[in-house]
Amino acid sequence: MNQWTVTTHDVGKRIDVFISEKLNLSRSKASEMIKDGIVFGNDTCLKSKYKVKLNDIIKAEDYHVKASTLEGVAMALDIVFEDRDILVLNKQRGLVVHPGKGVHEPTLLHGLVHYLNQGDEVVKPGMVHRIDRDTSGLLVIAKNDKAHTFLADQLVDKTMARTYLALVHGVIEDAMITIEAPIGMDPLNTKKMSVTEKNSKYAKTDFIVKQRFDTMTLVECHLYTGRTHQIRVHAAYSGHPLLGDPLYGIDDDKSSGHYLVAYQLQFIHPRTHQRVSYQVDIPEYFEQAYPLK
Repeated sequence: MNQWTVTTHDVGKRIDVFISEKLNLSRSKASEMIKDGIVFGNDTCLKSKYKVKLNDIIKAEDYHVKASTLEGVAMALDIVFEDRDILVLNKQRGLVVHPGKGVHEPTLLHGLVHYLNQGDEVVKPGMVHRIDRDTSGLLVIAKNDKAHTFLADQLVDKTMARTYLALVHGVIEDAMITIEAPIGMDPLNTKKMSVTEKNSKYAKTDFIVKQRFDTMTLVECHLYTGRTHQIRVHAAYSGHPLLGDPLYGIDDDKSSGHYLVAYQLQFIHPRTHQRVSYQVDIPEYFEQAYPLK
């Protein structure tokens, strides 16, 4: 996946202009990529009219990676809800959401292309947001352009609420801790984000204690902002990194993958305009780490 941090030189440019310049594409092809949901700003799908801001983290797949050209792959999908406009699913741990550089196995998008196109009607899944490979939990997928725009607007307006559960190292004594610290690309490792004053953006996370164990704590995570790896970075910054986190965790952690689940999702339905809410159970791999009650 291509990634850039917006500098003063590009501030204020429309995202379609920004992408066309960075990837040496026509503006129409850049707009096509954005419409296909493969251009992200701070891990949120962007619309063509979005104007980039200083220190935005912009990510984009290569032009050829589009849902309309992918060959579907049959896979088991845990569908929580579905109607003619949206699909809400519980993504399994270890499944990559979208194809890109270095991804050689079928992704969730491959599975959605297969699932949604078994009839006569062609349905192009619109990715509204994404979660990391090792994060499990809820995602909402748009089944038409109108729904995609409506849902993407809610991410920008912060009317879509996403709540996570995480297992972190150490026992948190307080009932809640709040981390308010700017996040930007790690100056020493471009694969990581970090708390830094340089080329960063404001970020705030609440960690609410749900259960304490001998050496770990189960916390509910509330995001006020949507920065890349925000929960993982802020958890590590607090001194309580996620269990199993290969990027931000402790060196002697032998767990395979971090313990983070997007377990609640609330948004306004694009057709009914009613607020809807979905929740999944605590996944089995959490239970295997510690018996949660």
